[in-house]
Amino acid sequence: MAHNMTPPAAAQDFLNNHGWSGAEILPVAGDASFRRYFRVTSGERKAILMDAPPPHEDPRPFIHIARHLKAQDFAAPEIFGEDLDHGLVLLEDFGDHRMREHLDDHPEDEETIYRQTIDLIKALHQKPAADIAAYDWEQYLREVNLLPEWYCPAQSLDVDEAGFVDAWQTVLQPVIAAQKTPVTVLRDYHAENIMLLEDERLGLLDFQDALAGHAAYDLVSMLQDARRDVSDDLEEAMLAYYLDGRSADEAAQFRSHYAILGAQRNTKIIGIFTRLCVRDGKARYLDYLSRMWRLLEKDLVHPDLAPVAAWFDHNIPANVRSKPIVAPKA
Repeated sequence: MAHNMTPPAAAQDFLNNHGWSGAEILPVAGDASFRRYFRVTSGERKAILMDAPPPHEDPRPFIHIARHLKAQDFAAPEIFGEDLDHGLVLLEDFGDHRMREHLDDHPEDEETIYRQTIDLIKALHQKPAADIAAYDWEQYLREVNLLPEWYCPAQSLDVDEAGFVDAWQTVLQPVIAAQKTPVTVLRDYHAENIMLLEDERLGLLDFQDALAGHAAYDLVSMLQDARRDVSDDLEEAMLAYYLDGRSADEAAQFRSHYAILGAQRNTKIIGIFTRLCVRDGKARYLDYLSRMWRLLEKDLVHPDLAPVAAWFDHNIPANVRSKPIVAPKA
């Protein structure tokens, strides 16, 4: 799915109607979805135009969560205008100073900035969850099923799908039980979605898929980053920082749920990255699979994941996990 970076036909009228007549529209980097982004400039003013074309995309969840986060004093982009019929949203421009590239250039800042990301999550978890759908069993199952749906066929594997579901149902039950008072789960909270703002706050992006769920999920998303190596030492230090002040029993339970949700998320991402290659022709996502298997295998060591670990051992042994997927020809 290659993005055409020509502005949508409705963009000029939309910008005219919101006080941006004659503005220059330039493409900025996209993501793995149908959404496209453009930087709009008019004199000293800058904004971002999101193109989230229906029926593939619906910008309303993004708008809803952005306003919820801003109401709770988090740095989400201000919404300047919207045209839901055309899927257009004009929003605040957070600039180009992204956490990922900053740390590539300034690795000495790593612990300080990761500590900021944990402080933000701790603050978010003290607030009531947004009025959004629950991260329930059906959602968890849909996500992990991306592995047998996409990865296994790409590797010509005939696997025990019923046993896969049973194993996940067993390990996820205590996680779901712990979500009785849920938090807002941003779901894509990682270094490529964090902007370093001039006021030293962290700007939040790409939260349109947020759900009400478990506090461990966004920690996993940040500390087991699919696209950036986070050392085991840093992961442990930040997890301990988040858990500071909790009893030994509370910390042990949280660590169990962290490992379970890490395995769940990493299983899902292996399926998603395979789909992006096989269905959408984005072979570059295969480059991340070795990291994803390493992270998944680390999570599966936790004893509370024994049923899922056993399934993987019997259905996708280690020598198969390292076998490269052959990208389809263009």
